Amino acid sequence: MMLTEEDARRLVLAEIDDVRSHVTYALQVLRVEALPFGWIFYWGAVWDGQNGQRPRLGGNGPFLVDRENERLIRTVTSMPIARQVEDYERRLRREAHARSTAAKKAAQQP
Repeated sequence: MMLTEEDARRLVLAEIDDVRSHVTYALQVLRVEALPFGWIFYWGAVWDGQNGQRPRLGGNGPFLVDRENERLIRTVTSMPIARQVEDYERRLRREAHARSTAAKKAAQQP
Protein backbone atom coordinates (compact mmCIF):
# COMPACT_ATOMS: atom_id res chain seq x y z
CA MET A 1 0.00 0.00 0.00
CA MET A 2 1.25 3.47 -0.83
CA LEU A 3 0.58 6.38 1.48
CA THR A 4 -1.35 9.37 0.29
CA GLU A 5 -0.29 12.85 1.36
CA GLU A 6 -3.24 12.91 3.77
CA ASP A 7 -2.11 9.58 5.32
CA ALA A 8 1.39 11.02 5.68
CA ARG A 9 0.00 14.17 7.30
CA ARG A 10 -1.82 12.03 9.87
CA LEU A 11 1.46 10.27 10.75
CA VAL A 12 3.21 13.61 11.18
CA LEU A 13 0.38 15.08 13.25
CA ALA A 14 0.57 12.08 15.60
CA GLU A 15 4.27 12.84 16.13
CA ILE A 16 3.52 16.52 16.69
CA ASP A 17 0.84 15.55 19.23
CA ASP A 18 3.60 13.92 21.32
CA VAL A 19 5.44 17.27 21.41
CA ARG A 20 2.25 19.21 22.21
CA SER A 21 2.10 17.60 25.64
CA HIS A 22 5.41 19.30 26.52
CA VAL A 23 4.74 22.86 25.35
CA THR A 24 2.17 25.53 26.15
CA TYR A 25 1.61 26.87 22.64
CA ALA A 26 -0.11 25.56 19.52
CA LEU A 27 1.83 23.52 16.95
CA GLN A 28 0.96 22.83 13.34
CA VAL A 29 2.25 21.72 9.96
CA LEU A 30 3.52 24.93 8.36
CA ARG A 31 4.40 23.72 4.86
CA VAL A 32 4.58 20.52 2.81
CA GLU A 33 6.89 19.86 -0.13
CA ALA A 34 6.55 16.94 -2.53
CA LEU A 35 9.68 14.84 -3.05
CA PRO A 36 10.33 12.00 -5.51
CA PHE A 37 9.86 9.44 -2.72
CA GLY A 38 7.21 11.22 -0.63
CA TRP A 39 6.98 14.50 1.26
CA ILE A 40 8.76 16.76 3.65
CA PHE A 41 6.62 18.30 6.38
CA TYR A 42 7.84 21.48 8.02
CA TRP A 43 6.21 22.17 11.36
CA GLY A 44 6.43 24.55 14.26
CA ALA A 45 4.61 26.87 16.59
CA VAL A 46 1.65 28.94 15.47
CA TRP A 47 2.03 32.72 15.39
CA ASP A 48 1.24 34.25 18.77
CA GLY A 49 -1.60 36.75 18.32
CA GLN A 50 -0.60 38.76 21.40
CA ASN A 51 2.95 39.73 20.45
CA GLY A 52 2.88 38.87 16.74
CA GLN A 53 5.76 36.42 16.96
CA ARG A 54 6.16 32.70 16.62
CA PRO A 55 7.45 31.03 19.80
CA ARG A 56 10.91 29.52 19.31
CA LEU A 57 10.88 25.75 19.29
CA GLY A 58 14.08 23.74 19.50
CA GLY A 59 14.43 20.39 17.77
CA ASN A 60 11.62 20.84 15.31
CA GLY A 61 13.38 19.46 12.28
CA PRO A 62 11.04 18.61 9.41
CA PHE A 63 9.69 15.10 8.92
CA LEU A 64 10.43 13.08 5.81
CA VAL A 65 7.69 10.62 4.92
CA ASP A 66 8.30 7.86 2.38
CA ARG A 67 5.10 6.98 0.54
CA GLU A 68 6.18 3.46 -0.48
CA ASN A 69 7.49 2.04 2.77
CA GLU A 70 5.58 4.32 5.15
CA ARG A 71 8.74 5.49 6.90
CA LEU A 72 8.54 8.63 8.97
CA ILE A 73 11.99 10.14 9.51
CA ARG A 74 12.54 13.00 11.91
CA THR A 75 15.33 15.18 10.58
CA VAL A 76 17.79 17.17 12.66
CA THR A 77 18.12 20.93 12.75
CA SER A 78 21.92 20.81 12.87
CA MET A 79 22.31 19.72 9.22
CA PRO A 80 20.86 21.27 6.06
CA ILE A 81 17.63 19.55 5.09
CA ALA A 82 18.77 19.22 1.47
CA ARG A 83 21.68 17.07 2.63
CA GLN A 84 19.41 14.89 4.72
CA VAL A 85 17.10 14.37 1.74
CA GLU A 86 20.11 13.41 -0.43
CA ASP A 87 21.32 10.99 2.25
CA TYR A 88 17.90 9.34 2.39
CA GLU A 89 17.71 9.07 -1.41
CA ARG A 90 21.14 7.39 -1.37
CA ARG A 91 19.83 4.96 1.26
CA LEU A 92 16.85 4.13 -0.96
CA ARG A 93 19.17 3.42 -3.92
CA ARG A 94 21.35 1.12 -1.77
CA GLU A 95 18.27 -0.74 -0.53
CA ALA A 96 16.95 -1.15 -4.10
CA HIS A 97 20.34 -2.46 -5.24
CA ALA A 98 20.46 -4.93 -2.35
CA ARG A 99 16.94 -6.20 -3.18
CA SER A 100 17.88 -6.56 -6.85
CA THR A 101 21.05 -8.47 -6.00
CA ALA A 102 19.17 -10.78 -3.63
CA ALA A 103 16.49 -11.45 -6.27
CA LYS A 104 19.14 -12.33 -8.87
CA LYS A 105 20.84 -14.72 -6.47
CA ALA A 106 17.52 -16.36 -5.60
CA ALA A 107 16.69 -16.76 -9.30
CA GLN A 108 20.00 -18.55 -9.88
CA GLN A 109 19.32 -21.09 -7.13
CA PRO A 110 18.27 -24.52 -8.45
